[in-house]
Amino acid sequence: MSEPTKTADIHMIQRIIPHRYPFLLVDKVIDINGFSSARGIKNVTMNEPHFQGHFPGKPIMPGVTIVEAMAQTAAVMVGTALGMQDREMLVYFMAIDKCKFRRMVIPGDVLELNLTTLRGKPGAKVWKFSGVAEVEGDMAAEAEFTAMMDLPGEYRR
Repeated sequence: MSEPTKTADIHMIQRIIPHRYPFLLVDKVIDINGFSSARGIKNVTMNEPHFQGHFPGKPIMPGVTIVEAMAQTAAVMVGTALGMQDREMLVYFMAIDKCKFRRMVIPGDVLELNLTTLRGKPGAKVWKFSGVAEVEGDMAAEAEFTAMMDLPGEYRR
């Protein structure tokens, strides 16, 4: 029996979720603990397109993209645990709750996305997650969100 995947590099991420530049917002996912938790890494760089307008002269990563990076991390965690590589899995937001922003995220920051599953199990379509985004140990954002996993084939319910 093989050991479960505990990390996903950019190549594996692209085999699990359909996002691509400029909307692929997680560079790697580490510390994947089955369906229960994972940590995503996003290297924030000045060449990202949202910094052209948010804001000229004072680039700040939009809060919605931080929450999207959390969601992508959760999708990679679940997709890895389900073995969804190359299976065309899609994930849709259903709700975002308790969302708070605490610190600006700027080019040069390394955003750590700590995700925990609150509700969901193999075969389920609806999952709920808790996420905390940090830069150098300082909380940048937190949110709970519900997502629908559109799983092809035998995983569909």
